Amino acid sequence: MSGQVQPSPLILFVDDDEMSRTLFARATRGLYHVRVAQHADEAMAILDRHAAETAIIVTDFRMPGRNGDDLLREIAEKYPHIVRILVTAYADKDLLLQMVNTGNVFRIIEKPLRMEAIGEVLSLAIAHFNERESRHQRLLAMDETLGFLAHELNTPLAAIALFARGIGEDRPDESEPERRARFADAATSMLDNAQYCLSLIESFWSSVKDGGQRPSSPAATHEVRATRLVAGLIETYPFVSSQRDWIAVDVQGDFIVSAMPNCVALVLSSLLSNALRALNGSNAPSLRIEVTTLPAPAIRVCDNGPGIAPDIKARLAHDVVTTHAGSGGHGMGMIFCNRIMQSCGGSLRIESALGVGTTVTMDFGNSRKRAYAIDSHAPLEAHSSRGTLS
Repeated sequence: MSGQVQPSPLILFVDDDEMSRTLFARATRGLYHVRVAQHADEAMAILDRHAAETAIIVTDFRMPGRNGDDLLREIAEKYPHIVRILVTAYADKDLLLQMVNTGNVFRIIEKPLRMEAIGEVLSLAIAHFNERESRHQRLLAMDETLGFLAHELNTPLAAIALFARGIGEDRPDESEPERRARFADAATSMLDNAQYCLSLIESFWSSVKDGGQRPSSPAATHEVRATRLVAGLIETYPFVSSQRDWIAVDVQGDFIVSAMPNCVALVLSSLLSNALRALNGSNAPSLRIEVTTLPAPAIRVCDNGPGIAPDIKARLAHDVVTTHAGSGGHGMGMIFCNRIMQSCGGSLRIESALGVGTTVTMDFGNSRKRAYAIDSHAPLEAHSSRGTLS
């Protein structure tokens, strides 16, 4: 496992004084990714492009044109997730109290700027941002998963009700073998649909319990980077023994997951669990998670486990089949994962060879509405085109 890539909070600093901008950049070098602006209009232009990844704005009060108070009011309305800090050399107590009381300002830094004060306030602001966004992300996850469950449970439950009504109204006797066969098929369909519903509820309940016990990856909006999903999963997954050491992450390109990112995270968690289970007992277990944008946005989970027999692989994403029945597998996991990816406008592909290993690819398609590459000219953090995540 070589160098690690960590998400770096983006901070926007606004001040018409070049010396102040230089001092702020020096005080935060190596800790945060910083953008600077000379006035309020330039700051808003930057946020129009980078609001999703911006955690904090620090602005001077006195500037040509619009002052810091006006800028922070607009940001509070348009981008409420951003933590707002005011820099001022003026002791206008009434104004400052009003800004703090209305919630437009998290903290106030006095001029002249001191490096110690900057570091302390930014540390508090980042903690505040992460805590608030973690709560927000858990609520999004709950809402998103509930919506998916409601949609997915509707059809199988309706089928169960239809078949049950038919069985209740018309029961064949021993002299009607064809009708008895149709009833047997209906009973099998009812069982399959019921198992699917139960598996969805079980997966949802597990995610709710985990969400209450482990921190969620902070996200400024409903759009989340693929690398952040992977990093968040590895950070919070309950690895056993040396399992964490089996994993390497290969980042060949990053993209935004704009459709149901929390449900996508559930798919990723399920694929990781399957791969780890397949590797149990292997002499040299290896699991690689790839994030790529070529030829299209995708996340791949690759293991060097025993592989899957062709007849089972062909049915995994569509039929109730499991290779782990002895350890409690019910065969619904891959169906669940496949349905989520289809709902996201993508797909799930399984490639496997006995004795070689298995690769499961989460394809997000070419549509920029579903997933799109991050602008390489404006990286969220400096890193090479190929790296690893912790």
